[in-house]
Amino acid sequence: MFLKKDKRPNGRIYLSIVEGYREPGTKKTKQRKVKTLGFLDDLEKEYDDPISFFSELAKEMTEAAKEHELPLDFSFSRNETIDTSTVLRKNLGFAVLSHFYHKLEINKFFINRQRSLNIDYSLNNVFQMFVYSRVLLPSSKKASFENMENYFLDFNFHINHIYRALKYFNSYKNDLLLHIHEMVRLNYGRDTSNVYYDVTNYYFEIKEPDDFRKKGVSKEHRTTPIVQMGLLMDNSGLPITYKLFEGNTNDSTTLMPVLDELKDEYNFGRVIVVADKGMNTGENIAYNIIHKNGYIYSQTVRGANAELKEYVLSDEGYEVSSDGFKIKSRIVTTKIWVENAKGKNVQVEIEQKQVAFYSPDYDKRSKYEREKAVEKARKLIEKNKNGKLPAKGAQKYIASTTCDKETGEIHDELSDYHFVDREKIAEEEKYDGYYVIVTSELKMPNHEILDAYRNLWKIEETFKITKSELKTRPVYLSLKEHIEAHFLTCFVSLLLLRLLEKQTGHKYSTKVLVNAMNNISGTYVDKNFYMFDYFNEIVEDLGKVTNIDFSKRFMTLGEIKKNISHTKI
Repeated sequence: MFLKKDKRPNGRIYLSIVEGYREPGTKKTKQRKVKTLGFLDDLEKEYDDPISFFSELAKEMTEAAKEHELPLDFSFSRNETIDTSTVLRKNLGFAVLSHFYHKLEINKFFINRQRSLNIDYSLNNVFQMFVYSRVLLPSSKKASFENMENYFLDFNFHINHIYRALKYFNSYKNDLLLHIHEMVRLNYGRDTSNVYYDVTNYYFEIKEPDDFRKKGVSKEHRTTPIVQMGLLMDNSGLPITYKLFEGNTNDSTTLMPVLDELKDEYNFGRVIVVADKGMNTGENIAYNIIHKNGYIYSQTVRGANAELKEYVLSDEGYEVSSDGFKIKSRIVTTKIWVENAKGKNVQVEIEQKQVAFYSPDYDKRSKYEREKAVEKARKLIEKNKNGKLPAKGAQKYIASTTCDKETGEIHDELSDYHFVDREKIAEEEKYDGYYVIVTSELKMPNHEILDAYRNLWKIEETFKITKSELKTRPVYLSLKEHIEAHFLTCFVSLLLLRLLEKQTGHKYSTKVLVNAMNNISGTYVDKNFYMFDYFNEIVEDLGKVTNIDFSKRFMTLGEIKKNISHTKI
């Protein structure tokens, strides 16, 4: 605020205290009268030096306003309209993500790389836009660019720049992932005593495959081309790295390439790889043994050999808990198939610990899921009394014959008689609730092995987050380098969310956290002030993490920018 001296047509000078501010959208400097004082010659009769006195008063009022000692006074016109070129409501919740982004020094990574490039836009700003919008408002690259005005950001680049930037992001991918890993280790710690691995895939809205996007076994039962992603996670649930594979790549063949990069670049010591039965192959076991790593894999019971089935189902040796849970283990010499130097598959003997356990809860769940499938099978039989039914899903419980089992009558050759296969159901029920884990860790206690294996849910949940909150698919990009860059921004977005979960004590789900950040938004009121209208325990915790007071109902644009700048320190 300052003292304004207006010279009137009659020559007299009129004094008033006014406030200067910039109008959102137009950025034009505006003034608003705060206090009218009177004509200078009249005031000179009351004050020795009105100019000095009221100039000092304007300074005091400015300081008082900064300390929120003065009430805010806004005025509105009933006929005021909304300018289509101006966004009145903007998001400040992205500042939470900015805190982690800059804590990991991703900004410095891109600024340093850009020094050797001859480009006139900021790679760092483009990458930030992709990451923040992927969390808060997942959409296409074009839509993310168009929505930039919805945030308190001062980014300045053209839409063409975002597609040009993708090729740079792809070329920096491996270096950036390694940089981020080091920053996570330094700032938050990395527990790699166990590392978890799993594979999922993401579909594309295209009909024909190409050299990268190929048709394969879709986790979502899609028929369109996909790409495979192998993801590695540390013991605390933080993603470490990932790798993309062609869509028709077998899950079990993806582990070794990811571990190769891990050992060569990340300088880990011995790690224990925890994965489900899809990774339980002779090649993967041999790889871990050769590279002095450990493994904890699940083992199918129904598909096991007769000797292992007998061991699992026998009551001998089980330790039984009061709730019906039981567990036992043994160390055996077993054989695995591996490919030798001549490319021939040979059997190799290894020592392995087998942990068998039974869970009443898993038993109930299996029976419940099967009963649903059997009921569905019954309905399919009613609808399809004639014609063949493929044996998949619920239909695997349907058996077909050309002979009525009760009467012995031969059915029409052009049709089949369908019935629920009770023998198959009875065989499956024997193994309900039973599981086997195989491991290289011969001396590790059973409960530790089981705890490590149970933590696989974290990586399964991580994949769900990428597909729900982050909406990573469908992917509309076509160039391989652009696709790689897309998944890089998604990976970083995922990591920032996981770090936020960790720093808020795992009190909230990612969905709750994303919703809270989206609601931390301010609406322009008047005189460069924005009004915020959302605050609760979750937002309070976000403020504690970032050192931002989100409880303030009114903030000037200057205060907002100061808070954003604070996240970059």
